[in-house]
Amino acid sequence: MGLSWQQGPLSGGAVGRFLTPEALPERLLYAERLRRRMRVKFAGEWIADSEDVVLLHEPGRYPVAYFPRKDVRLDALSGGDRQTRHRDLGATAWFTVGLDDRQAERAAWEHIDLPAYAGDLAGRVAFAWRAMDGFYEDDERILGHAADAYHRIDIRQTSRHLVVRAGGQVVADTTRPVVLYESGFAPRWYVPRADIVGDALTPVSGQTFCPYKGLADYYDVGTAGRAAWSYRDAYPEVDRVSDLVSFEPDKVEVSLDGVVLKLEPGQQVRPHGIDRGLDIDEVAPVR
Repeated sequence: MGLSWQQGPLSGGAVGRFLTPEALPERLLYAERLRRRMRVKFAGEWIADSEDVVLLHEPGRYPVAYFPRKDVRLDALSGGDRQTRHRDLGATAWFTVGLDDRQAERAAWEHIDLPAYAGDLAGRVAFAWRAMDGFYEDDERILGHAADAYHRIDIRQTSRHLVVRAGGQVVADTTRPVVLYESGFAPRWYVPRADIVGDALTPVSGQTFCPYKGLADYYDVGTAGRAAWSYRDAYPEVDRVSDLVSFEPDKVEVSLDGVVLKLEPGQQVRPHGIDRGLDIDEVAPVR
């Protein structure tokens, strides 16, 4: 979850609410300086490099990075005569990004008639994430979308008793689960593989990608399809859940200290798939 997408406080499906005497506007956009150096690569060359990036948080969307024109290779942009209208930010000019023999249409944009309250975005250009070779913070590639400072993950060891049943049969029983707390989501409980019945998990095809945890593999549990998942090689920041298994409480029965868990508001995750068709080597963590 981030500030404005999934179940974030500025999204359309927030799990909490603002305690204010007056109702807030239906849509709130939030812009702030990233305070990190961000770079964009296209056709093997850097076309943007800035320490003055502004992130726009728009309801229902991942954060979008806007670069000041002075930090963009303007010779890589052409067009701009094709325009659309943003519901909040006014007229938007679209550019083709091109270098040498490679071109990507509608791969960059600029809001050219901003209302006074949105002046933070004036004179700034954004790039379509999937159309670029990659976005980087300094020399490290950022996958999925611009990093959201309001997304946090905490992992805790616990001795609570967790039992998983499918079709009335115990498929996992542990007193050493690991709980993962992720901004806006209900807790996710992860089980060591040694505490899972040997033939309980049937691997299935199709992976999803989390910009904060890595690639997830999925499993059928009995007749329950894709009822469990595992980050077989989680990113270093969340390495404590590497190769552990978590179970969907709406597909199998998961009980914690004798209490059956239910699907809570905010528990359901909407995976957004692999960014720009990345292959496994690109997504795998660098250690």
